[in-house]
Amino acid sequence: MGMLTEFKEFAMRGNVIDLAVGVVIGAAFGKIVTALVEKIIMPPLGWLIGRVDFSEMAWTLAPARVAADGTEIPAVVIGYGDFLNTLVQFVIVAFAIFLLIKVINRIARKKEAAPAAPKEEILLLREIRDNLKQ
Repeated sequence: MGMLTEFKEFAMRGNVIDLAVGVVIGAAFGKIVTALVEKIIMPPLGWLIGRVDFSEMAWTLAPARVAADGTEIPAVVIGYGDFLNTLVQFVIVAFAIFLLIKVINRIARKKEAAPAAPKEEILLLREIRDNLKQ
């Protein structure tokens, strides 16, 4: 079997296609969460603590300067504001996944709890058994 044929069989499996759809939906969900955090959650939070934009929050370790030969040396900063934005995004995504898994588990438990009706073959076998007893 050629490599191209094997790849085609692999790519056309249901799991691979489901995974691809999941990745696309996940990327779109990530963009939604990013917009939610950056445009809706963080501005009021920044306003409450007296800052306008979290992405501008940083610790400057060494200021920008000009070297003796005239080249500019950029400032050395730790940008913790972007980290805070990313952290909030992670918490929102993790919580959304938690809620999704919780719903899926609840549905699975309901299916397990519901008694399954006996199959037609079982009912027929029971009837034959009861007739043989007589």
